[in-house]
Amino acid sequence: MQIIRKPRVYLVGRQSVNDAAIQQFLDDHGCVWSTDTTVPGEQLAEMAGRMCYMSFGKGRKTNEEYLGNIIGMQHGSVLEHAVWNIAITGVSRSFTHELVRHRAGFGYSQLSQRYVDESETEFVEPDCIADDPELHTIWTEAVQHAQDAYVKLTAGLAHKFGDVEQATLRRKLARQAARSVLPNATETKIFVTGNARAWRHFVELRATEHAETEIRQVAVEVLKLLRAEAPNMFGDYALEPLGDGTEVAATTHRKV
Repeated sequence: MQIIRKPRVYLVGRQSVNDAAIQQFLDDHGCVWSTDTTVPGEQLAEMAGRMCYMSFGKGRKTNEEYLGNIIGMQHGSVLEHAVWNIAITGVSRSFTHELVRHRAGFGYSQLSQRYVDESETEFVEPDCIADDPELHTIWTEAVQHAQDAYVKLTAGLAHKFGDVEQATLRRKLARQAARSVLPNATETKIFVTGNARAWRHFVELRATEHAETEIRQVAVEVLKLLRAEAPNMFGDYALEPLGDGTEVAATTHRKV
């Protein structure tokens, strides 16, 4: 049995811009505009905001100034045009049950326990249990027992469904029933697509001392990635340490 203590977060996708189409739009409407950011999401959010007032080439000159004003004025809808794709691994099913409650602005694709064999899966152990030898023993025994039961059930169910001709269907029928004994600690992987406004909302709700530890850790790691990726959109957040070694995020521009 393998145990995981920390999640992994990967920024796997970002937008690109069609420079030729943007220039064609500007030419067709007699506008002149350029931006100083190389981040596509920041470019698109600025373009979207400027289109509302046809303010191309007018007013605030830099992308940082423009988006800073947008964030300060809480015009969050403009940020919905910027999208990032993030893969999250080394997290528990407990975590994903909470994560997918964030609906607006997000899309999810999660590891399927119906198709993927969990006989040698990993498990995510909370630090507060792992740091206590007695509690760690109780936890590992319970998890190992559940995994052993899963392996036996999968074998028994595969035999029970032996008359099912298609091998893929036979395995799915066995695994989807056997997974019922697996605990919330079972490791999973999830692919998340979200726009900048949705990611900000996630960070503000989950990178706080009131959030559960695992989802707080993920929210902080997401913020670190996006703050480096798009500082004009996420640079207003500051990280502060907590006594348990984790961090929380704070901003003066909440609920943008």
